[in-house]
Amino acid sequence: MRHGFWVIGLTLLLVVLTACSSDNQNSTNDAEKDIPEVLEVQLDVPETVKVNDTLKMKATVTQGNDQVADANEVQFEIWEQGKEDDSRMVEANNNKDGTYDGEIVIDNKGDYIVQVHVTARGMHNMPKKTISVME
Repeated sequence: MRHGFWVIGLTLLLVVLTACSSDNQNSTNDAEKDIPEVLEVQLDVPETVKVNDTLKMKATVTQGNDQVADANEVQFEIWEQGKEDDSRMVEANNNKDGTYDGEIVIDNKGDYIVQVHVTARGMHNMPKKTISVME
């Protein structure tokens, strides 16, 4: 009789453990489906520009395979290297195809940082690049 209780007890334990293991796997798979894909931003600026020429800036915004044409905010920030407190902001134009552009004229030579600030679909991304402004 004791042997029968052990067999029944072990069988019930295995059934409970198997059910718990299956529930954990389903919860993990559901959680992974709910995680949105990362907001990707490609910043395109020239490596060099001449003093008093127009600097053209472009940001391409994607999420997975989607072009993000509905960003809440896209702005370009420009400052001379070492002088971030003196930055200038340029509001981007939405081209309605996942690209955003802006332009500015820089009147002093030096190395500058261009950073784009993108807020879209509950995420924020702000890549930056360095450009040289020459005579």
